[in-house]
Order: sequence, then C-alpha cells, then structure tokens
Amino acid sequence: MDKALYDTGLAIRKQVLGEEYVDRAIENATDFNRHFQEVVTEYCWGGVWGSPTLSHKQRSMLNLGMLAALNRQQEFELHFRGAIKNGCTLEELRDVLEQITIYCGVPAGVEAFRIARRVLDDLGLDQK
Repeated sequence: MDKALYDTGLAIRKQVLGEEYVDRAIENATDFNRHFQEVVTEYCWGGVWGSPTLSHKQRSMLNLGMLAALNRQQEFELHFRGAIKNGCTLEELRDVLEQITIYCGVPAGVEAFRIARRVLDDLGLDQK
C-alpha cells in the first residue's frame, strides 16, 4: 500500500462523505473486507479523487449521474450529501437530476429527486 496515497484518500473520503461515516466503515472492517476498504481509500479516493484535473464538485456531479444510471440508491444518497459538501448549489443539483431523468429515464429521475428531497429535509435546507 502506498501510505501517502492512502492518507490523501482518507482525508478526501472524510471530507466528502463525512468523518463519522468513514471512521465507522474502517472501524467495522473485518479480516474479510479490510483490504477492500484500503483499496477503495487508496485508489478511488487517493488516486482518482486526489487528481487535481477535476474538482471535487465536478466529480460529485459525475458520480450522481453514474450512480443513478446504475440504480445504486444508497450510494446516490451518500454522494448527494457529498455534492452539497463539495459546493454544488441546489440549482446545479436540480439540473443534474433533470439530466439524469432525461438520460437514465423517468423512474431513475423520480428516485433521484425522492432521495434528494430526503437529504435536503435531513439537512434542513429550504426547498420553497
């Protein structure tokens, strides 16, 4: 394992997904999935998210589209929260969800808006 890449990935992962979520994922790792957690942290978060070519905001918007297309609602919710932390505005997120609706289909868009509403309610963000 590349320790510097892992440490970079760990910092970015906590910044985007939240320290509590990441700490829980790592602390709850077992012998069976510990290496998986290390790989995800090092390569996904350190190697890819750590690249300066795309901003974290841009990566968040890309992830939302891919996760909606793959019907991965739990990860979509996690990354919708991350997109807000990464500076996506509600207007940008609405446009992303509308683009998801057009390219992934109405059912994917309905689910994306449903999840977004739940997250926005949880965060107390005004939706009027």
